[in-house]
Amino acid sequence: MSSKQHQFDAMTAAVADDLFRYAVWLCRDRDLAQDLVQETLLRAWRFMDKLRDSGAVKAWLLTTLRREHARLYERKRLDRVDMDLSFIEDESGRDPFADAERRELQRRIAALPEDYREPLAMQVILGCKVAEIAEAMALSESAVMTRLFRARKQLMDGTDRAVESVQ
Repeated sequence: MSSKQHQFDAMTAAVADDLFRYAVWLCRDRDLAQDLVQETLLRAWRFMDKLRDSGAVKAWLLTTLRREHARLYERKRLDRVDMDLSFIEDESGRDPFADAERRELQRRIAALPEDYREPLAMQVILGCKVAEIAEAMALSESAVMTRLFRARKQLMDGTDRAVESVQ
């Protein structure tokens, strides 16, 4: 193996799982997510020489993944059908109340405007730092923190409304 390949493997191995999780979150299709990650890694391989800061690999790859996802929809329009998957039974023996709460939270997060939903998902699902989110979304750190605050506020406001409707 060449030194470039060793460097690339070392650079991407640590973030490959995060890339896949983020891709699944973006497109909600595991097969398509695998294709997106593959395209992202191919593009990263070709442009690896342009990476200036090796500490910014995660943000660089997340940005590349977001752009690959956008390119996918620029090229073609997929026929997609939204399906409610809540009817699928889980036989793992988990608490149904916890599952209902999780589904409700997922529904509320999905209902957030994309400007709030995406940074929240990057922080909560991928564990990205504010600086990484800012770099990936081409925003300032303060703009990311504002969006995260507003996203959480909207989620909490929805919780308060749900409690009021029960009373």
